Amino acid sequence: MPSTPTPLHGELTVQAARLVRLIRREHTSTAGLRVLSTLDELGPQSVTALAQADHCSQPTMTGQVRHLADLGWVTKEPHPADARSSLVALTPAGRAELDRVRRLNAELVADRLAHHPDLTTHDLATAVAVLKAVLDLPREGTS
Repeated sequence: MPSTPTPLHGELTVQAARLVRLIRREHTSTAGLRVLSTLDELGPQSVTALAQADHCSQPTMTGQVRHLADLGWVTKEPHPADARSSLVALTPAGRAELDRVRRLNAELVADRLAHHPDLTTHDLATAVAVLKAVLDLPREGTS
């Protein structure tokens, strides 16, 4: 695959962003769901790391984590390597909520794709493979 950007590279980002906006319009997404998704992707994290990942302030993330803990969707445990910090982790209830929302999103995509019978399961698998390949590489400045 060429590393020089082509119109298709730009179109991929445009269409991926449009899909995210469509899902947000159809299923109200909250900051809390972003936190659950981040924990699913990265595993247990400190509040500071979650704030950095979500591009928000630490006090904002502290409030989000407190709310998610009140819902029973995350736990806060002492950080084993830093007594001043804690680790936030998904609970089974948080996992269930994340799975529920992802199922709703999958149903939305499936319903829309049903209007395009010319697209195959192979086409969908290719689209997923391309997005995974783009997302599998670490961002610059991270490891």
